[in-house]
Amino acid sequence: MGIIITALKIIIILGFLVLIHETGHFLVARLCKIKVNEFAIGFGPLLWSKETEKTKYSIRLIPLGGYVNMLGEEERSEEEGSFSKASIPKKIAIVAAGGLVNIVFAILLFIIIVTIMTGNLGTAILSTGNFIMAMVESIKLLFTGGVTVDNLMGPIGISEVVAQTSSLIDFFYIMALISMSLGVTNLLPFPPLDGGKILIYLIEAIRRKPLKEDFELKLQMLGFFVLITLSVYVAFNDVGRIIN
Repeated sequence: MGIIITALKIIIILGFLVLIHETGHFLVARLCKIKVNEFAIGFGPLLWSKETEKTKYSIRLIPLGGYVNMLGEEERSEEEGSFSKASIPKKIAIVAAGGLVNIVFAILLFIIIVTIMTGNLGTAILSTGNFIMAMVESIKLLFTGGVTVDNLMGPIGISEVVAQTSSLIDFFYIMALISMSLGVTNLLPFPPLDGGKILIYLIEAIRRKPLKEDFELKLQMLGFFVLITLSVYVAFNDVGRIIN
């Protein structure tokens, strides 16, 4: 029974955070008049889908992510409403929206949690400021070598932390932490993360012309390989910590 409850907690947290993340991309894309082919929560086999005149909405089996598939995003297109034809500011706004939604949600949720616990919107704001500064400091340490790869935590480690929550306050606090981590990590300037895409768009703005398609693809694939390798390493560390 405990395993089932833990699984439900993880699905709820990840599913909701992925939902608001992808909704951020989706809504800003729509505002920029970019055609969205598919809005998906999860990866892998299709569980449910509904097609409208403009977009296919789907839920897939593995709730560890999601995606917004836009016209002209993977392959450049000259069609009206294509992502590849959008201006660089619009592209950056669309790509940044997901991570920013997660960060804003985490801040608001943390303010609510602290307000409930202390009864004071001043203590809440101060604590939230400390919360944000601690996150910034963690990122700084990661880049300066103060935090090593061995200190990182992946889905397995996060699952273990979620399993140990015993109250709604604990549950929502962990949700706020994961949401902030997801948002900040996603905006780091490393392909194929959203922050890496933003970096590419900024380079294109400086050069005043897009990067060669094959070069951009190789850059994305290299980044993807590094992230997969890092994810596997972190997963082994998570298992080791749990066993020990």
